[in-house]
Amino acid sequence: MAAICCSQLNLTTAAATTTTTFVSSPKSHTNLRFNPSTFALPSSSSYSKSAAAEPQPLFSSVRTFAPATVANLGPGFDFLGCAVDGIGDYVNLQIDPNVHPGEISISHISGAGSKLSKNPLWNCAGIAAIAVMKMLSIRSVGLSLSLEKGLPLGSGLGSSAASAAAAAVAVNELFGSPLSKSDLVIAGLESESKVSGYHADNIAPSIMGGFILIRSYDPLELMPLKFPSENNLFFVLVNPEFEAPTKKMRAALPTEITMSHHVWNSSQAGALVASVLQGDLIGFGKALSSDKIVEPRRAPLIPGMDAVKKAAIVAGAFGCTISGAGPTAVAVTDSEEKGRVIGERMVEAFMKEGNLKALTMVKQLDRVGARLVSSVPI
Repeated sequence: MAAICCSQLNLTTAAATTTTTFVSSPKSHTNLRFNPSTFALPSSSSYSKSAAAEPQPLFSSVRTFAPATVANLGPGFDFLGCAVDGIGDYVNLQIDPNVHPGEISISHISGAGSKLSKNPLWNCAGIAAIAVMKMLSIRSVGLSLSLEKGLPLGSGLGSSAASAAAAAVAVNELFGSPLSKSDLVIAGLESESKVSGYHADNIAPSIMGGFILIRSYDPLELMPLKFPSENNLFFVLVNPEFEAPTKKMRAALPTEITMSHHVWNSSQAGALVASVLQGDLIGFGKALSSDKIVEPRRAPLIPGMDAVKKAAIVAGAFGCTISGAGPTAVAVTDSEEKGRVIGERMVEAFMKEGNLKALTMVKQLDRVGARLVSSVPI
């Protein structure tokens, strides 16, 4: 059983700050340069600076759940995402007298995570749990964690973020929830940065639920976007038998974009935010489908994706794009029945044009985010 002391992992190492700057060129003055491989580091947790003492555990064990997420939402690369109801990862966390105080072990991984390491240093759930333990200065008890993977790896549904979110919330709940959701997002970001980059468009909605706009990474500023509860919104998620590692899909991104594409994507992201707040599904779908920067580079790497998007629109979807880094395709509609028909057409397109088998599901927005499922008091 692998165990690792919280102090062994440096969770406050500074990283390079993401920059977006206009560059002058003898040939053109309309390029925007950015580096998708660099990361911004938000300010440290406010709790860690003000906590007077280590909190005592309120429970001997807890069980938590964190939902899947759809990141980017078309034009919102790295700053927009939402949570999806009904699918995600579970974490069981308990005080374990066999684990040295201040340490955490991963005892078991089930479901779609058979390939994952049980070493907390190399596991998304472990890294996030360690980050929360460090924030809380946990030294008096040892913990053991088991992970139930409900999300396939490399699916574009925020698999790593769901594991990190469930683990971060579990540690926080075990000790009486002293940390804010923003603090938990920072802990989850430590995990995400080891896997796919310092971006919060999966981890933030997985922890907070609903639609989230990341206004800033340094300092971390998160803006929940409330979709009207009286309006119907269904996500059609079609996952082909094809793995698209996030790092590989990020490597495909351009290092320069034209000013016209910058203006276009900015306007579409603004339209998407306005449509979410207004509950305008037609406007939401139109903006979702309109990315001119990221999707054009990633779609050719997913066999049949262009045909799948066209099939979704023809079948009546308001919009369709790649979920996160892919390969899952996501379409939006206003009823579960319509969603099933749209999903069938998308599955057919994946097989016909990409020679890929695919599974479809129709899900609603998760408005709650990662949460406590059950607990056992001390």
